[in-house]
Amino acid sequence: LGSRTLFQPSPSDLQPSHLDCILSRFLKKLLKLSLRIFKMDFKSFGKNLSDFGAQITPFASRTFQFTKEQFGQAEDKTQLPPDYIDLEKKVDALKQAHQKMLAVTSQYSNEAYDYPPNIKETFQDLGRTVSEKVSLLSSATTTAEAQAALVAPPSAKPQPKTFSHAVARASLASSQLLHQNHTGAGEDQLATALEKYAITMERVGEARLAQDSQIQSSFLAGWNTTLNTNLSFATRARKNVERSRLSLDAVKAHAKGTTFKLGHGGSRTEQHEEQELSPEAQEEIEKAEDEFVTQTEEAVGVMKNVLNSPEPLRNLSELIAAQIEYHKKAYEVLSELAPVVDGLQTEQEASYRKSREEGS
Repeated sequence: LGSRTLFQPSPSDLQPSHLDCILSRFLKKLLKLSLRIFKMDFKSFGKNLSDFGAQITPFASRTFQFTKEQFGQAEDKTQLPPDYIDLEKKVDALKQAHQKMLAVTSQYSNEAYDYPPNIKETFQDLGRTVSEKVSLLSSATTTAEAQAALVAPPSAKPQPKTFSHAVARASLASSQLLHQNHTGAGEDQLATALEKYAITMERVGEARLAQDSQIQSSFLAGWNTTLNTNLSFATRARKNVERSRLSLDAVKAHAKGTTFKLGHGGSRTEQHEEQELSPEAQEEIEKAEDEFVTQTEEAVGVMKNVLNSPEPLRNLSELIAAQIEYHKKAYEVLSELAPVVDGLQTEQEASYRKSREEGS
């Protein structure tokens, strides 16, 4: 272009009334110049863009086809078989079921999922097990020794933060408060019952930890494997099908000269009678069709394997078995404790009636 200008306005044209006209004339000249440089007009723009999309890398070709579909510019989109679509829906449902269940049951990996957030326990409280503290307390001969047993130095591993363990520790501490302030003859039945209850609740807490460990190794591990491995394979296979479909439709569109329509004033599909495809184009389409069929068959096989796998149901059965074992253990240890506490209650009631009779 050299030093030539697109448009040189005269001094009279610089008046405000001529500004719109100046801008319009300038844009028209710039547009004509651009069209001459690129040697194309709006009618051929869509065709050139379509050819470009089909000639570059397969990824770009698929992306171009996908973009056309999103803008409603694609014609004769290859449809997936109804059975395939039905399998996709079932796989999606299975994936969502895994995600929903794991969102909740993953709490079994969190030891403190039932630990009360409002209580405050010190390092001394968590230093030893209830059983260890009871053993130390049984050998204490003075109040000072008993207090020292309760605040013994922490062991290497802090005690579990579960609801049952917290109840056990609170029960033992309450028992010692009553023991230390008991002045009457004989034992304090409530203090004794609380100590025995503390030992029992610690056993319940240990059973809960055993349940959690079993659930983690069986149910959670199994369902995470299905979600992150088996279902991921199905997702990858489905993506391969979608890629092969886009490639097939891109090849068909290029062979038939389908263009990208840019609005009402833009390019449009060239108006010509459909011609017979060349042998090269037909061969390219058949190759893309074979790839599409192959990927579809592979995806169907992968999805059926995921849907027919017995693992999710087996893992659920193991979850239930772990819960049964926990509740069974809790029932057993509490059943052992109940008659002992009932006996202490009977003794206390008898003592209470006797004291009332002596006082009357």
